[in-house]
Amino acid sequence: MRKKEKAKILLRGNEALAEAAISAGCTFYAAYPITPQNEIPEHMSWRMAETGGVFVQAESELAAINMVYGAAATGARAMTTSSSPGISLMQEALSYLAGAELPAVIANVQRGGPGLGNISGSQADYFQAVKGGGHGDYRLIVYAPYSVQEIRDLTMLAFDKSDEYRNPAMVLADGILGQMMEPVHMTPYKKPKLPQKSWALTGCLGRKSNVIKSLYMGEGELERRNLRLQDKYRRMREKETLSHSYRTEDAKAVVVAFGIAARIACSAVDALRAKGRKVGLFRPISLFPFPERELETLAGKVKKFLVFELNAGQMVEDVRLAVGGRAKVFSYGRPGGAIVSPEEVAGKLEEIL
Repeated sequence: MRKKEKAKILLRGNEALAEAAISAGCTFYAAYPITPQNEIPEHMSWRMAETGGVFVQAESELAAINMVYGAAATGARAMTTSSSPGISLMQEALSYLAGAELPAVIANVQRGGPGLGNISGSQADYFQAVKGGGHGDYRLIVYAPYSVQEIRDLTMLAFDKSDEYRNPAMVLADGILGQMMEPVHMTPYKKPKLPQKSWALTGCLGRKSNVIKSLYMGEGELERRNLRLQDKYRRMREKETLSHSYRTEDAKAVVVAFGIAARIACSAVDALRAKGRKVGLFRPISLFPFPERELETLAGKVKKFLVFELNAGQMVEDVRLAVGGRAKVFSYGRPGGAIVSPEEVAGKLEEIL
């Protein structure tokens, strides 16, 4: 007899993200409305009240991210969400969070750009997310869900890894994922063993004062700090990469895609496989740290890669670096919030074959 399947709940992607944050113990949330992520602050406005947390509709994205900085400094699990132009406004504070080694979760439900662009789903914020969109040598942990289920699971993981490494983490979704509805297993949250937040500003009665800062003026002080941060990023690269390979075992060509583009590419791969074409899919789940070693290994047996993105071509640069000239890397990008069909991607795959 088959084990009884756990019930699923039909959720919009934005709602799944909000519920995941609640499950993971988020106690502070501040945000400013912007399409296509508005369901998140709407949902959090009443759910935080139910769970005893704090909800603030800030006067701007600048205010929201700096409120998150303050809450994170006290040891609270804090989050903000926005969409592309709003995330741009947060870049200075994201650099401050990374420099001060404060854990926080930021979700970007991407829309088309540059400028105001449009409210359709896009993946044009890849560079901004994974290269450090603000000033200085810093990195965010970045996860790219490709389903509503993964939005839930990766949001909870983002809180844990942010705390583990004392580093801000980003969930990089898009307008399509944020608005689409799918059945979701309400995966129970299991908090791992994490370091105590002995650094937090919780009052210093009976103990030495804690100081949280990102300003280092002493001779060589800032360089030592930066070298320590870079060592932390190296540890992330060694331990925290996430990826998924699909039908790559005998593939002659592999499409590399993340997020919603990977959903489209997966259907294209299945359609071509049904016609006897040996193609596969490689999906980076962590965009930083990027799964370089996994791609390098795959390039040892696959000689053609097609990088498909809903932008003008951004992740393709990291793919080329990982492949290192062992295979041909082709790029196919659709910028501006275009909805791409699996047939279109399949056609591009057949071209490179």
